[in-house]
Amino acid sequence: MTLGSQHTVIIIGGGQAGLATAYYLRRAGVDFVVLDAEFRAGGSWLHGWQSLTLFSPAAYSSLPGWQMPEAATTRYPTRNEVIEYLQKYEARYDFPVVRPAKVLSVNHDHGTFLVQTSASQYRAKAIVSATGTWSHPFVPKYAGWEVFRGEQIHSANYVEGTRFRGKRVLIIGGGNSGAQILAEVSRYGSTTWVTLDEPKLLPKDVDGRVLFERASARIIGGDTTSFGGIGDIVMVASVKEALERGVLHSVRPFQRFEEDGVKWRDGTFSHVDTVIWCTGFRPALGHLSDLYTVDATDTVPLHENQSVQCPGLWLIGYGNWSGAASATMIGAGRVAREMVPRLISWLDRSEGATAT
Repeated sequence: MTLGSQHTVIIIGGGQAGLATAYYLRRAGVDFVVLDAEFRAGGSWLHGWQSLTLFSPAAYSSLPGWQMPEAATTRYPTRNEVIEYLQKYEARYDFPVVRPAKVLSVNHDHGTFLVQTSASQYRAKAIVSATGTWSHPFVPKYAGWEVFRGEQIHSANYVEGTRFRGKRVLIIGGGNSGAQILAEVSRYGSTTWVTLDEPKLLPKDVDGRVLFERASARIIGGDTTSFGGIGDIVMVASVKEALERGVLHSVRPFQRFEEDGVKWRDGTFSHVDTVIWCTGFRPALGHLSDLYTVDATDTVPLHENQSVQCPGLWLIGYGNWSGAASATMIGAGRVAREMVPRLISWLDRSEGATAT
């Protein structure tokens, strides 16, 4: 075990939220380092399926300081284009990033945070946790799930649709990931889309930019009149094509799993080879378990992005509870812009208290 460096701020996570925070810290002249568990830049996008796209144009999906280039062939940037942008963004600003550096634990001792990775220990006056959710996929416990002998994967592990050729596939989850994966898999196998409610298909001229603005208005200003939320289905090209083929329809949840399929509430049975869970993620907060006890909601009580229980610990990029739309590209930038001045002010007050 080696002793790593000491910094004013340590950012845990080098994805979009971590990079947005790094931008504003760099601009303010604050000493910091980014500890990232990945082997290269790109954050959670490195784990996305091959055909994954943003559902906002590049102009509305950029990090602060440098706009993402327009997509080469489609309206919405592809997974690989987003990864390339994040890699170039990190290099453009020459952020101090250590990788791969998976953080195992964070402790607090006499005004200093101790951050332990598999190889080194780092110290800092403040921590920004920006690990996101991708490494903590959520799968609900359905009745009989333990007896089902078919394949089960989460959207976090989905790569592409051709390997499901000739398979009977159950896709569970009504968000954009469920719609996009259904659109692709249905070209090769027999698909059934299971959602709690009828999915909301947005008008073709409504994309992620509009959703972000309307979701932010509801969260920040209490606007209850605007339609559209982050989970509503954006009609990207693949989803439009699936609608035209007549496969973009869903059914309500089944009653239980059986060994080789599912039993529906009307008593009928369907054989199933594979289940793809598109049921979302939970905040990846295991590295903070020594600082607090995670509650049933998998969140940390915050005041303006700072932990209520542990001053000096800041969180961004986990969803609306850590800043309006902070899990989106543009949202992470806006939240970081507001959070970093507060963090710096807190550091200044802490220095003053120590001096006296």
